[in-house]
Amino acid sequence: MRHHGGMSQHSAGWAAPAAEILRVPSAGLAGVDPDSTPGYEGSKADGALSLESGLLALGDLQERLFARSAVGEARSSVLLVLQAMDSAGKGGIVRHVVGGVDPQGVELAAFKAPTEEERRHDFLWRIEKRLPRQGMIGVFDRSQYEDVLIGRVRELAPAEEIERRYGAIVDFEKRVADAGTRIVKVMLHISRDEQKKRLMERLERPEKHWKFNPGDIDERLLWDDYMAAYDTVFERTSTDVAPWYVIPADHKWYARLAVQELLLAALEDIDPQWPIAGFDVEAEKKRLAAS
Repeated sequence: MRHHGGMSQHSAGWAAPAAEILRVPSAGLAGVDPDSTPGYEGSKADGALSLESGLLALGDLQERLFARSAVGEARSSVLLVLQAMDSAGKGGIVRHVVGGVDPQGVELAAFKAPTEEERRHDFLWRIEKRLPRQGMIGVFDRSQYEDVLIGRVRELAPAEEIERRYGAIVDFEKRVADAGTRIVKVMLHISRDEQKKRLMERLERPEKHWKFNPGDIDERLLWDDYMAAYDTVFERTSTDVAPWYVIPADHKWYARLAVQELLLAALEDIDPQWPIAGFDVEAEKKRLAAS
C-alpha cells in the first residue's frame, strides 16, 4: 500500500521494493534477463492497473513537491536518468510514466550529439545547465553517460579522458545529491533479438519510419562493446547516493511499471507534505464571503 508519511513501502504486486530488486547486480548485465519481470508477481493486465493507480500517487506526490518549493519550504527535486540501447523504450517511459503528472512540474532534457559550443566546454557543462530546479521532476533522455558509453565504444575521446570522466561523474552526482536532488539512474536492458524486432517494425510501418535511424544498425553491430561499456559504467559510477538500476525491457509494460515504482519510492522518501497556509484561512473565508 502507498502512504505519504514516512518510509516508502512497495506497492501491491511487488514482492519487495523495486529499488532492492532492480539495483544492478554484482554480475552486471550478465545477471539480468531482459525478458524477465523480476519482483512483480502480477500479469500484464495487473501491471496496467498498477500503472494507472501509480500515476495517481505519482501525481499527488509531484504536486506536493512542487507546492512545497513554490512557497519556499523545501529545496528538493528528483532526477530520472534514462539510458538504453535504441528502441528500448525511453520514449514510452517519458509518455506513459512521467507524462501522467502535471507538465508544469516536469523538466525534460533529451541530449543529442554535442554542439560545437558544447564541445568547447567540459562534458558536464551542458548537463549541469539542465539539472531540475527545486520542486521539479527532471528527466534526462540520455545523459552524461553518453560520454563514457559511445565515447568509449566509438573512441571519441582518449582513453585517459574517458577514465577521468568516471570520477568526474561520481563527484558531480554527489554534489547534486547533496544539494537536494534524488537521482534515479535507470538502464533499460533490452535483448538483441527484441531490439531487432522493434527496429524491423519501424521499417515495416510507414508511420514509424521517422523513428528509424540507419545509424541504429551501425551501433547494433557493436552490441557486445556497448554491453561491456555499460558494465564498466555500473562498476565505476553506481554509488549509494546515485545507484544504478537495470530494468529488463523486453516487456514494455513491466519496464514502465518498474520505473514508476522507483520514482514513487524516491518521492516517498522525500515525503513532501502540503505547505501550511501563511495566512488566517478562516479570516480569508469571511473576507471572500463578504466581497
